[in-house]
Amino acid sequence: MKKALILINAYSKLKSAMNQPTRLKEELKKLGVEVDIRPNSIDTAMIIDGRPVSLLQDYDFVVYLDKDKYTSALLEKSGLRLFNRHEAVLICDDKMDTHIRLTSQGINMPDTIPGLLCYDKDASVQEAKDRIKLIEERLGYPCVIKESYGSLGNKVYCAENKDQLLILMEKVKLKAHLFQNMISTSRGRDVRIIVIGGKAICGMERTSQSDFRSNIELGGRAKPFNMTQPFIEMAERVAHILQLDYCGIDLLFGENGEPIVCEVNSNAFFGAMESITGINVAAIYAKHMYETVYKV
Repeated sequence: MKKALILINAYSKLKSAMNQPTRLKEELKKLGVEVDIRPNSIDTAMIIDGRPVSLLQDYDFVVYLDKDKYTSALLEKSGLRLFNRHEAVLICDDKMDTHIRLTSQGINMPDTIPGLLCYDKDASVQEAKDRIKLIEERLGYPCVIKESYGSLGNKVYCAENKDQLLILMEKVKLKAHLFQNMISTSRGRDVRIIVIGGKAICGMERTSQSDFRSNIELGGRAKPFNMTQPFIEMAERVAHILQLDYCGIDLLFGENGEPIVCEVNSNAFFGAMESITGINVAAIYAKHMYETVYKV
């Protein structure tokens, strides 16, 4: 019997988060694969006698829809095939790490400055005056501040001036974060492209009239995007570099309409994409996993 496990975050209660495993289970079942959907709080893996040991039984592969890097590492080291692989999830979960990995690869992205991690909640961010000067001189205003860990447009901020910058630096100083220049030609507008098995399969353009972020979860609107060759090539190249089986790549519009990489989401929700484009994303992803694991 062909059998797979979909591991989801133990604490998530988002309706959109449950759509993903449910749809994948439906499509994998059509291919003859029995699927269990279980929270990552179950017995998964541990270290026994100095070796990584999977506590999961009789699964051919795992669809890993959590971001717990310790469990994914142990499961993969124990021999299980994960979709996506541990390293890919690890890189994409950290926005700064994502940009670092994409450097020197011909990838167009915003100018980016890493944030300084503070270990003293009582310290003043103004003590980092040299970093503030660098941000102002190299990025200018408006400036985008992102916490390195976050999704659905959360933990992304915009500073229109120095006063706002200092307030936001204070907000994120104890967390990993980064600073980027605002791509003004794409403010409140971006494109998400889904890439599966190295191929861009569909895209949607998202816009917001009230926020510099265009995420649907924050009130943005979406419509199908006619993927042009530059956007296809950029999305597929990024997925190849990061060795992603599946991902949602968010691209901004440059001054001449060229794609600029904003973020890469290893576990991008696809409910809205399916609804807007009419493309059966779950079926394509299920087919990719089936063919990869069973070599057909």
